[in-house]
Amino acid sequence: MQPVPIKTTVVGSMPFPGWLEFASQNLSQFGPADIHEMIEDAVTASVHDQVAAGLDVISDGEQTRFDFNLSFYGYIQGIQNNDTELRRFGPPAHDQRGKHNIIEPLTAPRGLGVVEEYLRLKRLAPSGQGLKVSIPGPYTLSGRLLPGNLYKDRWEVTEALLPIVKKEISDLVALGVPEICVDEPSMSCYAYREDTKRFVDIFNRTVAPGVGKTRLSMHLCFGNYKGRSVGKKTIAPMLPDFLDMTVDELHSEMTILNFSEVNLLERFAEKFDVAVGVIDVKSYYIETPDDVAERIRKCLPYVPADKLAVAPDCGLSQTARWAAKQKLANMVAGAKKVRLEL
Repeated sequence: MQPVPIKTTVVGSMPFPGWLEFASQNLSQFGPADIHEMIEDAVTASVHDQVAAGLDVISDGEQTRFDFNLSFYGYIQGIQNNDTELRRFGPPAHDQRGKHNIIEPLTAPRGLGVVEEYLRLKRLAPSGQGLKVSIPGPYTLSGRLLPGNLYKDRWEVTEALLPIVKKEISDLVALGVPEICVDEPSMSCYAYREDTKRFVDIFNRTVAPGVGKTRLSMHLCFGNYKGRSVGKKTIAPMLPDFLDMTVDELHSEMTILNFSEVNLLERFAEKFDVAVGVIDVKSYYIETPDDVAERIRKCLPYVPADKLAVAPDCGLSQTARWAAKQKLANMVAGAKKVRLEL
């Protein structure tokens, strides 16, 4: 059950302030103390934006990550940047994202940095505010790694990453983190063509340290690089196998689907709480509270209010900050409007 009916939250990422974008491209001009202050200020600003919008559960906005996934490669040893196949011009697409060669067995002796992110968020967030942290799952994390001669294929790379992510989850649980969101958009992108039972097994082994000890949530989407999808936009192939995930809450894009598969959420709601994307992060149309309320009402025949959460379809890192703030405020207002109708 949700802590409140129609809980309001985010997936994880929030936009960088403009000054942080500039600073991140000119880090050589800053000293270590300057960078520490910059990080503190960025997370403080992100927390402020989310609290001001009225969200029930917030994140740190992933303000220390230049990418929800690739940023973790900085913590992983045994990889080497490879941009030989990069397309540098033309419309944005996933072939403009970097890849890495695997040159040694994969290790992360310093962890993945999420522990530090949580401790910072806990210190900077208002007392009593609902908190969550997000971490990419091993299958998604493997997506930009080239197996080389050490691993046979993406599945073997995933297996090498699994204990690294699992250890980070274990460390977070030991700190009493209230909610851990495991981002596995690659699983939803490729559910139509890959072994979904294998996905379930990978996920369940990854999150095992948190089962029954923290709230485990899972984010699924169809890609959002530069506001562009990459996967086949349908949740139908995830059923029925994804119902065997050991998770408390499953989040899926729905606005980008124009709610065409909203009826399928009923299956998920039989097993989990369900978080539904009611804000289109790929559009600069600013949803009104009435728009949001209408979308929530479409969900209620299939997901009871006490099991329902609402969030943007995906992270907001690819959305301008002014739009993200207004979209979140209107999402909260729409949710409150429907709560009064219950």
